[in-house]
Amino acid sequence: HVQLVESGGGSVQAGGSLTLSCAAGRYTYKRNCMGWFRQAPGKEREGVAALDADGRTGYADSAKGRFAISKDNVKNILYLELNSLKTEDTAKYYCAKAKIPYYGVRQTAGDYHYSGQGTQVTVS
Repeated sequence: HVQLVESGGGSVQAGGSLTLSCAAGRYTYKRNCMGWFRQAPGKEREGVAALDADGRTGYADSAKGRFAISKDNVKNILYLELNSLKTEDTAKYYCAKAKIPYYGVRQTAGDYHYSGQGTQVTVS
């Protein structure tokens, strides 16, 4: 059973920072592709950042230069560091994991097979 558990969300003022964590469980391996997505009310889920099977990173244009994705392959935790937050970053953030070791970053939700319950980020 694959379980992804996000944490670290909260309320922050514009310009502030947060670090999100996703506990990915013991059946997560170095070559598992993982990513972060977000969904604001009334909007579709969008990719924010992702890692491919070789650990290469990719970011949405809105996240470049402000967010950083990383993974601790020993603890099986995926992180998303959020900096210089803007009100438009307000959304529920989800981590996701793919069954397939993609080589090349994928930021489409349909490419991932598992997702957590999300953690809310509110920027005011």
